[in-house]
Amino acid sequence: MPEPHPEAPGAAEPRATSSGWGRVLVAVYAVFALAATGRSSVQVATAFDEAPVPYSLTVLAAAVYVVATAALASTRPLARRVAWVALGVELAGVLVVGVLSVVEGSWFPDDTVWSRFGAGYGWLPLVLPVAGLAWLRHTRPRGGAATPQEGARAHPRG
Repeated sequence: MPEPHPEAPGAAEPRATSSGWGRVLVAVYAVFALAATGRSSVQVATAFDEAPVPYSLTVLAAAVYVVATAALASTRPLARRVAWVALGVELAGVLVVGVLSVVEGSWFPDDTVWSRFGAGYGWLPLVLPVAGLAWLRHTRPRGGAATPQEGARAHPRG
């Protein structure tokens, strides 16, 4: 049963991020969470010393996908803030690792989920956070916060 949460009088309820197209987004994130977790588990268990940086980044990507999946599937206001942060970290990771893996390929003796902007995964790792951030913006409360910072000011007790 959903927990009641105090809102300011007249504050609009956020629309569920896990309804409509959000369900597809959550499902794709869940698949990526499972895939990245499986891949990183095998890499760390069998060959971590061969490519510690890429394998550590894959562990980070897996954790981000798990957090993003849970946050996008939740209806709690705090989950929206967590989703904003997770998707922001994911987008930054894809961009930074993408650039570094192209410019300094020797740093990446093996691919990560985010290498070459997610090319090994059909560039979905680059598209997903953009789609997720757009979905969070689309499902924000009417007249409500567009960013986590605005949401924290509007609803300080999230």
